[in-house]
Amino acid sequence: MTEKAVLVVSFGTTHLDTLEKTIQPIEWDIAGRMPGRVQRRAFTSGMILRRLADREGLHIDDVPQSLERLAGEGCTDVVLQPTHIMNGDEFDKLCAQAEPFRARFARMAFGRPLLTTLEDYRDLAAALTEILPEAEADTAHVFMGHGTEHFANAAYCQLEYMLHDSGRTDAVLGTVEGYPGLEEVFRRLGERKTVQKVVLHPLMVVAGDHAKNDLAGDEPESWKSQLLERGYQVSCELKGLGEYPQIRALFVRHALEAAEDR
Repeated sequence: MTEKAVLVVSFGTTHLDTLEKTIQPIEWDIAGRMPGRVQRRAFTSGMILRRLADREGLHIDDVPQSLERLAGEGCTDVVLQPTHIMNGDEFDKLCAQAEPFRARFARMAFGRPLLTTLEDYRDLAAALTEILPEAEADTAHVFMGHGTEHFANAAYCQLEYMLHDSGRTDAVLGTVEGYPGLEEVFRRLGERKTVQKVVLHPLMVVAGDHAKNDLAGDEPESWKSQLLERGYQVSCELKGLGEYPQIRALFVRHALEAAEDR
């Protein structure tokens, strides 16, 4: 009988190499700090779940399937911890899918996405500062986020402000599908007259399609190619946020706080 569980919920990825380096270590770290709970995995992206099933023969539960399974096992207390960056569309989807199951459990609690409270922004800015090398006048570190039409997209601008206020004015944030975009990245790099080198980083939990293709791909439209065309020396650090212990620790803390909150 499963009395207590923690369900770690991710958007998901079809890239099994980055899944093993990012999502899986987050799950392991959470499980290691919550030994009294069975740990389970769910993905929110239906497209990714279908592709994994069709191409890899790999079944991963979505949120309703996971909660139905836990309820059937007699679970009474479940914590849902997202690995989402912000309180955007995917987190809204997670909450909407989980809500009908609330009556099936004596207690259901939701951990926070990575960026929710002011403290979260400070902690992520501090973690990124710890990860980055010492600032150099001729080098900028450009982070690519996903971006969204959801109002939570403002999280990117706030995080960039936090980084600058902490002294890392060499950090520039852009998104694939939101604001600021690549044109804003170009403008901000142009304002830093001494910058000759650009290091590209994904600001995503996993380093999947966007990181490998949109950020670092060899196609003319990739960020790397367009920066090279503008005369910058470009290198890529293709590590998802889930590869860094400092950032995994933030998800762990959110899960622990959700488990303890009454």
